[in-house]
Amino acid sequence: MTATGSSAPGGGAMPDLALAGFAAALRYAGLGVTADRVQLFLQAVAALDPTLTADVYWAGRAALCSGPDDTARYDEVFAAWFSGDRSHGVARRTPQTSVQAALDEAAEGSGDGDRTLKVSASTTEVLRHRDVAELSAADRAELARLFGTLRPKVPVRRATRQRPSHRGDIDPRRTLRAQLRQVGEPARVHYRRRGVRPRRVVVLIDVSGSMRPYADSLLRLAHMMVQQAPRTVEVFTIGTRLTRVTPALRRRDPEFALRLAGDVVPDWSGGTRLGEVLKVFLDRWGQRGTARRAVVVVCSDGWERGDASLLGAQLQRLAGLAHRVVWLNPHRGKRGYEPVQAGIVAVLPHLDDLVAGHSLASFAELLEVVADA
Repeated sequence: MTATGSSAPGGGAMPDLALAGFAAALRYAGLGVTADRVQLFLQAVAALDPTLTADVYWAGRAALCSGPDDTARYDEVFAAWFSGDRSHGVARRTPQTSVQAALDEAAEGSGDGDRTLKVSASTTEVLRHRDVAELSAADRAELARLFGTLRPKVPVRRATRQRPSHRGDIDPRRTLRAQLRQVGEPARVHYRRRGVRPRRVVVLIDVSGSMRPYADSLLRLAHMMVQQAPRTVEVFTIGTRLTRVTPALRRRDPEFALRLAGDVVPDWSGGTRLGEVLKVFLDRWGQRGTARRAVVVVCSDGWERGDASLLGAQLQRLAGLAHRVVWLNPHRGKRGYEPVQAGIVAVLPHLDDLVAGHSLASFAELLEVVADA
């Protein structure tokens, strides 16, 4: 690949859809392109001149390549995607089917030789990174289907009791008993080690008016987590009241489960009193053990209409009980976001993770954070 200063195909700025499709093609070719890298790539192109091929090339090479080993394949994909020369070919390393790209060029009628590049990126891959609040009804239906591609994993913790094992510490009691059975003759040495047990996960979903565009997707995400571990995942909604929706989300069918959850939540799209509701949660459930040593995920934009200091105090209590506190904020993954709201400022010192939660890709990243907690 030779990056020149020539104008981009079409002579105009390439849309984000084409650039996102190029990033998807790189991922399809085997590069480790994450959502953060794609966002950095789009920001870099916007800061440079998106009409110049060289600027797009170097912005992508700096943002999307993980190391020197990625350079050759990056050049191949860049040539195939932006030049329209299919002879370069986008080699596929893994058998994925979620990304498809087609290049068409219409050279006829262009007097200066410029070619119009038409890019058809995979709608599935693009949909994974779109803000769920901006989706149409059809896209939401497709997104509901894509939730089935998420694979939540249950976090684990070391068990207190030790169990017989083939390795680990010597079990003196079992070893001595074995020798007694052999009348003092040398016998087999027995070992023991601590096993692992699933760690409890608690999900608190803000259903106030400001979180309305995301509440449905967050409940779908919680439904998948409950289905994966129905005995160790608890889900509550918060707004002006605290409502336990775990029994409803234990229904296997997601649509039926969400309808049941909607029937029992009295404060949909209402106000926000996060501090007071979290106090109720800690008084009724936290001290009783539900949140103790659990991974607690709070899904909220942090718009607190009540006393922000009360919210901060309750998060401090929660941090003292829980194993890890993760705050999911839908605005965290958007360009220009700054955690300056009074509620977020009050809780930030007590959080272990502040993650994004506006797209399917960000939901998948949240599940990884929970699994690794």
